[in-house]
Amino acid sequence: MSNIQLSDRQLKIIDIVKEKGPITSEQIASMLSVTRATLRPDLAILTMSGILDARPKVGYFYVGIDENNLISKKLKSKKVEEMMSVPIVVSEEATVYDTIVTIFLEDTGSVFVTNDGFLSGVVSRKDLLKSAIGGMDINKIPVGIIMTRMPNIIIASQNDSASDVARKIIEHEVDSIPVVEYIKREDGKEGYRILGKISKTNITRFFVELAGE
Repeated sequence: MSNIQLSDRQLKIIDIVKEKGPITSEQIASMLSVTRATLRPDLAILTMSGILDARPKVGYFYVGIDENNLISKKLKSKKVEEMMSVPIVVSEEATVYDTIVTIFLEDTGSVFVTNDGFLSGVVSRKDLLKSAIGGMDINKIPVGIIMTRMPNIIIASQNDSASDVARKIIEHEVDSIPVVEYIKREDGKEGYRILGKISKTNITRFFVELAGE
């Protein structure tokens, strides 16, 4: 168990399921005095780790913390650098219109924004839609005006595990996360350089590969 880092709430969930299982998420939430939405990331992580299992109309039941569990081992050993895909990037000076064109041509859910080579923000389809219907002149407004700025962006490193990044995606309810490295250039400027991205699709593809094994 020492190698599986669980939160206090996740440990309480395990104890409840061990004693009461099979048990529904509603019942667990009631016993912990939290909402089902609050529990959702914890239950997803415990299920992906192979500690709990779930059956429709039955509930959650305890499987066990097993370091030899294939899914648990694979989730912890698979590194982000082995899974990441090519990020779609625009500069802060790009107009909202150009960014909308880019996001649809590339068929992606979000675009990462850079300033002088460093990650400075992220913009989603929802952000662009709000701008398009909000009366903005999307041909003139730079995307830097509407993006979510650093440091309010969830990031990942190449050495993060699949379980690390899956946890971030679930807990923060985002579609994708930029994979970055921190650098300091010779000109003295420093920040995060974008190397790739990890999305829900990347995670899903990894689970499909596991199922194939």
